[in-house]
Amino acid sequence: MPAIKAFFDKATNTVTYLVWDTATREAAVIDPVLDFDPAAARLSTVSADEVLAAVKAEGLTLLWALDTHAHADHLSAASYIRERTGAKVGIGALITDVQKTFRPMFGPTSDTPDAEVFDALFNEGDEIKLGNETIRVLHTPGHTSACVTYLIGDAAFVGDTVFMPDYGTARTDFPGGDAHALYRSIRKLLALPPETRIFTGHDYLPEGREAFAWESTVAQHRAANVHVHDGVSEDEFVTMRTTRDKTLGAPRLILPSLQVNIRAGSLPPAESDGQVYLRLPVNRLGK
Repeated sequence: MPAIKAFFDKATNTVTYLVWDTATREAAVIDPVLDFDPAAARLSTVSADEVLAAVKAEGLTLLWALDTHAHADHLSAASYIRERTGAKVGIGALITDVQKTFRPMFGPTSDTPDAEVFDALFNEGDEIKLGNETIRVLHTPGHTSACVTYLIGDAAFVGDTVFMPDYGTARTDFPGGDAHALYRSIRKLLALPPETRIFTGHDYLPEGREAFAWESTVAQHRAANVHVHDGVSEDEFVTMRTTRDKTLGAPRLILPSLQVNIRAGSLPPAESDGQVYLRLPVNRLGK
């Protein structure tokens, strides 16, 4: 089994994972966070540097920075990690659809991100070598059309597809999201062996729980996931999910996150004055 170290970012409730083969010390980081203070529009790399410090302390060779999807709630540090280590950046192949959807939202620009900003685009069934381990890619759409899960040994890194059993599942109201697709993706995951460990991309504390958590099992979800345990039909899930989604506001960092994350975590190019700007298109989200 791979070694796994989790890093929890309280500012965005995001979990980043450092995963490595214990024999060869080859490693991958999954869903790294680039810190962003929206009030000051200030970036920092504290979270990513903590991961890189662990890479150094463990004597690892970092081969991959992998995102499960283009996140709407935090900026990706994949590009920063690539610059610091030479690791390749990978994501699901349908990121190109996400780019086409969101690129026009941020107005005319000389920078038109496409597939080439990523080093690798993954499809269902693709395999990535990590020392003696193999990372298998599962396409798990629903939260977005491009979501993937990375399956390594008995560990499934599911991004925002499901959360902890007592919190449930991800929203599906973003462009490209689909509650029917999410249900089917989750059932694909829950068809894995019951002892398979599920590592979620976020944790939010539901009523009655005081400690953050991010690891569960297929068996626990099938028995007790509050949205999609065994016995919940697709129609029941879709009704619940779409009703719930209508009550949710936009994520706090959705506009900064998307324009950076469709660029593999890189910032837009500097303007003629040498300054980098993130754009806030007015009245483009929600009603």
